[in-house]
Amino acid sequence: MSQLPLTGVRVVDLTRILAGPFCSALLADMGADIIKVEPPEGDPIRGHGHFVNGLSTYFAQFNRNKRSIVLDLYSDAGKAALAELIRGADVLMENYRPGVLDRMGFDQARLDDLNPDLILGSINGYGSDGPYVDRPAFDFIAQAMSGFMSTNGGADTPPLRSGAPVGDLIAGLYAAFGITCAVAGKSKGNSGGQRVEATLMGGLSSMLAFLSAEYFATGKVPARTGNDHPVVCPYGLFRAVDGDVAIAPAGDVFVHRLFRILDMSHVVEDPEFADNTARMENRARMNAMVDEKIGAGTVDHWIDVLNAAGVPCGRVQDIEQVINDPQLRSQNMILSVDHPGHGEIGMMGFPVKLSETPCTIRLPAPELGADTEAILRELGYDDEKIDILRNIGAK
Repeated sequence: MSQLPLTGVRVVDLTRILAGPFCSALLADMGADIIKVEPPEGDPIRGHGHFVNGLSTYFAQFNRNKRSIVLDLYSDAGKAALAELIRGADVLMENYRPGVLDRMGFDQARLDDLNPDLILGSINGYGSDGPYVDRPAFDFIAQAMSGFMSTNGGADTPPLRSGAPVGDLIAGLYAAFGITCAVAGKSKGNSGGQRVEATLMGGLSSMLAFLSAEYFATGKVPARTGNDHPVVCPYGLFRAVDGDVAIAPAGDVFVHRLFRILDMSHVVEDPEFADNTARMENRARMNAMVDEKIGAGTVDHWIDVLNAAGVPCGRVQDIEQVINDPQLRSQNMILSVDHPGHGEIGMMGFPVKLSETPCTIRLPAPELGADTEAILRELGYDDEKIDILRNIGAK
């Protein structure tokens, strides 16, 4: 097997919590050598979520394929070790508030002096300039500020956050994409480093998709539509005898297939349902007609019949059902990873499939400081210098 795409790329990772570690996990899965720099108390996520034999499964999920070094970055010796790591790195990642890295003594001029070809990956709430630059931000605040939350929920219900931390994840995904693009640019001969920045608010707002497009076209703020599609009808959840069926006939071709299966082909002859515009204007009646038909069968029946007819549909699955879904299992999207001292830890697999250089679990999530000595020796540190760092908190 060929080397993984990012084999040989060294990333010094100062990030913690979720957005940054998710970004570096994506890079790690693609082969990058991630050196996770942690304070003596460790990444806070080591103490979050449920534990299996003393290990946070939350931490394990987002820190696989990484190495851990503990440095006290408030100390001169810790900062000196970080400087040496930066000298040999391709990428430095941080998710501090803007200005924090500068105050630590690693402003752009210092980074340029240490490593003029360094790619600096920054993840923050709002960006490195603008009126919100000094504000703290978390996923929930980004969901609120970005407009994302305003689009979720029903017309008569309050705005609703996503259960998954989509603001953190999208920012991390964009940062990984940007860093990979910058690495590719260097491989093509582009000289010098550059800064790659991704933000929680900007990332989420970019995902408003057709909702923002509708606003640009009409000047009207889209109403919350719950499980109904903002611009397509019929589309959403429909109640079968024993549960809900998600049906997504996005376009007249699919709608006509749905109507044929439901013995409703005559509906398109009615001016009130003849096209999508008319159906949107009469959505409540349209949905009621489809609901009545779906209500005559079971979820399994409609999943089989509608899929066979080429109508996109699916059951509403909880997480247990997803983990045991045969399709995800066939795609190796559910992994069980051995963590020495903790046993087998379940986690989600690799969503990107490369045919010739597939992602693998090379390393389980590291114990705090598990690789401190090895990494310091790679930097040329002798026993005396390693002991100095140990005496001020390195493990």
